[in-house]
Amino acid sequence: MTEMKQEKARAAAWFRQLRDEIVTAFEGLEDSHDTGPLCGATPGRFEVKETRRASDDGSDAGGGLMSVMRGGRVFEKVGVNVSEVYGELGEAAQKAMAARGVPGMESDPRFWASGISLVAHMQNPHVPAVHMNTRMFWTPGAWWFGGGSDLNPCIEYAEDTAHFHAEQKAHLDPHGAAHYPRLKEWADEYFYIPHRHRARGVGGIFMDDQNSGDWEADFALTRDIGRAFLKAYQPLVEKRRSQPWGDAEKETQLVHRGLYAEYNLVYDRGTKFGLATGHDADAVLMSLPPLAKWI
Repeated sequence: MTEMKQEKARAAAWFRQLRDEIVTAFEGLEDSHDTGPLCGATPGRFEVKETRRASDDGSDAGGGLMSVMRGGRVFEKVGVNVSEVYGELGEAAQKAMAARGVPGMESDPRFWASGISLVAHMQNPHVPAVHMNTRMFWTPGAWWFGGGSDLNPCIEYAEDTAHFHAEQKAHLDPHGAAHYPRLKEWADEYFYIPHRHRARGVGGIFMDDQNSGDWEADFALTRDIGRAFLKAYQPLVEKRRSQPWGDAEKETQLVHRGLYAEYNLVYDRGTKFGLATGHDADAVLMSLPPLAKWI
């Protein structure tokens, strides 16, 4: 397996470009929101800070950008993170990768990973929360892409779910008709909370270990998963952000956020990997909601 320097650089640059597009779009939603109880407040803006991955020997291990908006007119908390990290996997991470069938993990623990990760928790309970990430991972024995996006409404609207899925399908179909049903089924299985016997939300698409043998084709597929996000999600925000809500809807939202927190802390593979490999804990746990409730 080659070092794939050019491919790594292209992937990392794409994740950064997608981050910039989403940050601009979300701040635009803040600027254009002119109704509802928070319309007179100052539009939210992202606070950006650099993050670094901690290595055992103090050597450079990469890092990224953590961009978080709190207390906006539309977004109660939203994070859009990008990272590019590298080094050697610890023993626990090596064993986890080897158990997934990644070749060469027993003999060479080097890795490189880059990606974008986004989670949005909204002020208005009628606006669904959302998650999106895409990533590329490399080891001396393998490379692959992963990621997707899924919708997490506390108050479900069938037409919103249909729109979100339709955009995903429209962006995947040019790469082959089998992709959307396969990635939808994968998301349904991945974002399931066993101890609650229910899904985290209304699904979306998800893939991991995507390596068809054609890096260009897999990279193109990953880019279109990213491109689908704003087209799938932004119209739902614009549609629901001014819808009236009260204490009952906010209570429903806070309880649903408890489900989200449970899943991310107990099951999410990205959370476990980020903490296990020494990435900035605040960036890894950016996905957690600002407020949640359990009954």
